[in-house]
Amino acid sequence: MKIAAVADIHVGENNKGEWGGYFKKISEKADVLVICGDLTDNGNIHEAEILRDELRSCTIPVVVVLGNHDYEKNNEEKIIEILRNSHVHVLDGDSIIIKDVGFAGIKGFGGGFDKYMLALFGEAKMKGYVQEAVEEALKLDRALTSLEKREGIKKIALLHYSPVKATVVGEPEQIFPFLGSSRLADPINRRQVVAAFHGHAHLGSLEGTTSRGVKVFNVSKSILEKEGFDPPIYIFEV
Repeated sequence: MKIAAVADIHVGENNKGEWGGYFKKISEKADVLVICGDLTDNGNIHEAEILRDELRSCTIPVVVVLGNHDYEKNNEEKIIEILRNSHVHVLDGDSIIIKDVGFAGIKGFGGGFDKYMLALFGEAKMKGYVQEAVEEALKLDRALTSLEKREGIKKIALLHYSPVKATVVGEPEQIFPFLGSSRLADPINRRQVVAAFHGHAHLGSLEGTTSRGVKVFNVSKSILEKEGFDPPIYIFEV
C-alpha cells in the first residue's frame, strides 16, 4: 500500500476551488491519503465544508486527525460530523483498517521531550496541561490495541503533535513543549507500529525515530514544500 501523508493544509474560507487538483494528483500516486491535523485554518464550519467539497476529487480513502487549529472556534464536533458524512475517516482515539493496514489516530498534545518533559507536579493548571498528553497517549494506546484483534495488521499511527524531539528541530527551542510530548511515543514503541506521521511543527524536520527505532515523519505541508516534494505530499509504502 502506498500512503500519501500531509499535514497543516489550513484550508481557508477563500480556498474554494484551489485544492481539487491537488487531491486528484494524490489519488493518482497513492492508495490512501492521510492528513495529520490543521485541516482548517481557523476551525470555521465553512472551512470544513470547503474541504469536504474539495475532497470529492479524491478517489482514494481519506483518513484524518484534527489539529489545534480545528479546535479554535469550538466547532470540532461539527467539523468531524461534516467530514464523516462525506465518508472521510476521522480518528480520535479510534482506528480503521484498510486492506491489511491499520490506522490509529489522535490529536495528541504538548508537554516536552525526554529529560525536559514536563512532570505531573505543581499547580493544578500545570498538572492539567500534562494530564492532557497522558490522556491522549492512552487514547492512542487503546486505538492501537484494537488493531491487534486481527492478525497480520500493519499499524500506522497518526497524530498532529509530535511524539519525538527530532522532528520539531528547526523550531525555536523555547516552544518545544508546545509542539509535542515524549509521552505520545510510549504506545508507538510498545505496539509494534510501522511508522508514525504528524504535523504542527511547520519549521521542524522531516524524519526522526522513537527510542526504539520506529520511523516518525513530520509531514507538515510547509516542510514538504521546503524539501522539494511536488506536489507536497510524502509517499510511504507499507
